[in-house]
Amino acid sequence: MSDIQDNSRQDNNWEQAVDRSVDDHFDEIREVRRYLHQHPEPSGAEVETTQYLAGRLQQIGVKVQFGPGNRGLIVDGPAFTTPKVGLRADIDALRIQDQKQTSYCSQVDGLMHACGHDAHSATVYGAILALLDVEKSGLVDSIPWRVLFQPAEETNEGARQLVEAGAVDGLQALFSLHMDPSRKVGTIGIRTGDFTADCNELEIEVLGRGAHAARPHEACDPIAAVAQLISSIFLFVPRSTDSQEPVVVSFGQINAGQNPNVIPDRVLVRGTLRTLREEVSKNTISHLERLARGVAEASGTSIHVRHHGGPPAVYNDPYLTEILTASATAILGRQNVNEIPKPSMGGEDFANYLCKVKGAMFRLGCANGDSPAPPLHSPLFDIDENALAIGAKILARSVIQWCRNN
Repeated sequence: MSDIQDNSRQDNNWEQAVDRSVDDHFDEIREVRRYLHQHPEPSGAEVETTQYLAGRLQQIGVKVQFGPGNRGLIVDGPAFTTPKVGLRADIDALRIQDQKQTSYCSQVDGLMHACGHDAHSATVYGAILALLDVEKSGLVDSIPWRVLFQPAEETNEGARQLVEAGAVDGLQALFSLHMDPSRKVGTIGIRTGDFTADCNELEIEVLGRGAHAARPHEACDPIAAVAQLISSIFLFVPRSTDSQEPVVVSFGQINAGQNPNVIPDRVLVRGTLRTLREEVSKNTISHLERLARGVAEASGTSIHVRHHGGPPAVYNDPYLTEILTASATAILGRQNVNEIPKPSMGGEDFANYLCKVKGAMFRLGCANGDSPAPPLHSPLFDIDENALAIGAKILARSVIQWCRNN
């Protein structure tokens, strides 16, 4: 047998070792996911979740560093070199009542892991186990990895807090994933470049003059002004933006008044703005302000438009996306690694890391069978737990492959 064939066989050994490790530890990986699912904590309060994960990691001999406020973890591998490649998981839950009838449903009233963060954490935990096992086997050289278990993803705070704590200092690459109930288990979605939207929260305050509902001429009606403004936004914002640039403005809250027969003096409207480019977001906000000034002058009200930056857009680095694609293809077959044709207009605070380090994430299919699965943020959301092993293998293989290439 030639040296090339010998090397090829040796090269494949570490990949097989990764898969074997994940399969051997599957019960433990699933146990982590189910515990977290039963014990959810909301954004900003993930202290017990952090302690639980720290305890599990310390049991397998991994040192952990707690994030600000003892929420979240920065975990480095045993390599003596500075960590260069990382994995990220999020750990916070949502204020949603779990309506599933399972043995592992949430035990906390009004809280559940409806976005898959419990599964993200368990998947990354499985990748850690595989990386440790493969390093001990001697099949690969020392791997300079770091793992981030991040709090407060849903509020766009956790990633920024860990960045400020030095979590990505020295890192050159960062991988992550997101559960996708629109895809069957055994498949993934991948995309190079634009992956999610640049997001802003909007708040519009309209101040008028209240009056009796029978005498609207005595009022400067803020409800009428808001109705006109929202209609103007939906009509004119699309007409002022390049048709090839997606812009989504949605309003989810309108608060005004206490009585049906009283015109209030104040209305507060909240919503979101989503684009794929920061420049487009800025231009759209300027247009909203112009529309507000026009409606205010016409209605005699005072209108204030405020915006709060959410996560920027996730941009998947081409080289790192190629590594994820190759790892997934080796495990699942090319036919099950699907190109995502368009970016999502949802937000993802993984983007806050990408201001400092190149990264890439993929969508991991977690639907059981061909039946439609409850979507993310649904009180019935659940996963096919076989996805945990698939995600762990892809992530661990990608970390090792990056190290072998760099």
